[in-house]
Amino acid sequence: MIKLYGIPLSNYTNMVRAALEEKGISYEFVQQPPSQKGDYTGRSPMGKVPCLETDGGPLAETSAILDYLEDLRPEPALRPTDPFERAKARELCKALELYVELVARKGIGAAFGNEVPEHVKKGMSRDLPRGMKAVGQLVKFDPWIAGPLFTYADLFGYYTLTLANTLSTTNCDIDLFALLPGSKAWYAEVGNRPTVAGVDADMAKARAAMGR
Repeated sequence: MIKLYGIPLSNYTNMVRAALEEKGISYEFVQQPPSQKGDYTGRSPMGKVPCLETDGGPLAETSAILDYLEDLRPEPALRPTDPFERAKARELCKALELYVELVARKGIGAAFGNEVPEHVKKGMSRDLPRGMKAVGQLVKFDPWIAGPLFTYADLFGYYTLTLANTLSTTNCDIDLFALLPGSKAWYAEVGNRPTVAGVDADMAKARAAMGR
């Protein structure tokens, strides 16, 4: 059986968990925080989560894992079949990662009650609206983020904004959903999917355990 290593508070872990649920793939969830210990870096070279243990060996990096799951179980499809539309969905995921998630993550200390330096907050205030503008040129909300098909881009966008909007409102008083017309209704629809709701319930429990 596939093993997924990660933690319920990790947005990237949750993307993969929700994808496994959407695909109906049986798996064992092993709670494993990021670690630089040799036994874990033998699976995930940078010690990051998530990491997938497969029959063929370990696999790290979320985008690679999602591609693997699509090849492993093509149905239900979570990638567009048209080559260009498939590439556009990947482009959207990369924009969300580089220009929103990684920018917001600079203020991650706030999630643990730590003070974030003012220069970091200023950088986030400058760069997050730029990133959201770029994302706004790629989204469709027709009704899903990349078009008529529910795809990995929806999971990627949902869990990116779950984290990023918390950090942007806390650090900069910027509501990312307000910068992306149509995103609130779409976000609610993704959250209503049973597969996503189950993952979110575990995330909520983990936050409660931390007093967050």
